[in-house]
This record gives sequence, structure tokens and C-alpha cells, in this order.
Amino acid sequence: MTGKRNLALYRLGDGKEKLNSARILFDQGGFKDSVSRSYYAMFSAARALLATKSVDSAKHSGVIALFHQCFVKTGIISKEYGKLLAKAKNVREESDYGDFVVVSREEAEIQLQQARAFITEVENVLETK
Repeated sequence: MTGKRNLALYRLGDGKEKLNSARILFDQGGFKDSVSRSYYAMFSAARALLATKSVDSAKHSGVIALFHQCFVKTGIISKEYGKLLAKAKNVREESDYGDFVVVSREEAEIQLQQARAFITEVENVLETK
């Protein structure tokens, strides 16, 4: 197994761990923190794919831009997943930094489901690499 593959699998595992944390927080009623962990699960999964191309960024916006460039624009990942990642980042930023932000159970559940779908899609792509 190559170093790139090992790094990709490590990052994917990190994403799955964050997804599990998001689910636990959701189950405990921690909806704001759940949407944050859901985003970070997707972020780690996106970085897993980037590892296969030996690219990364120190900034979240850079990771998302590289993800779009390397995987969405090339058709490897559908545009839907690119949009989900960008939207999840915005929701996370609002919930983490905004004043008087309330995240509903429904909003947290949607983000959790989208993160689960995103990770599944990344797993499918990694299986073909």
C-alpha cells in the first residue's frame, strides 16, 4: 500500500470517527456541535481524496477549492457533493461563531445524513483508486 493510500485511509477513518461523534452529539441534543462535527467529518473525507492526488491546503477554503478542482470539475464526484461540502462549511461557521444561533433537530439531522452520504461517496471513489 502506498503512502498516499495510507494517508487517504487514515483521513477517511478520521472522518468516520467525527461522523460517529456527530451522531452521539445529535442523540444527546447537542445540535450545534453535531453540525460542526458533521462538517469536519466531510472535511476529513475530502482531504482523504486529496491525499490520492498529493495535494492539500492549510485553509478550509483551500481544501474545498482543491476538492472542486480535482474531483467535482473532473466528474469524479458529482456537483451535489461539492455543494454539500460548501454548505456544511457555512452551517458550521454560523453555528460555531454566530451569536444567538439555534440549530434545530431537523437541521442537525439533515447535516448528519448529508455527511454520511458524503463519506459513503468518498469511500466508493477510494475503492476504485
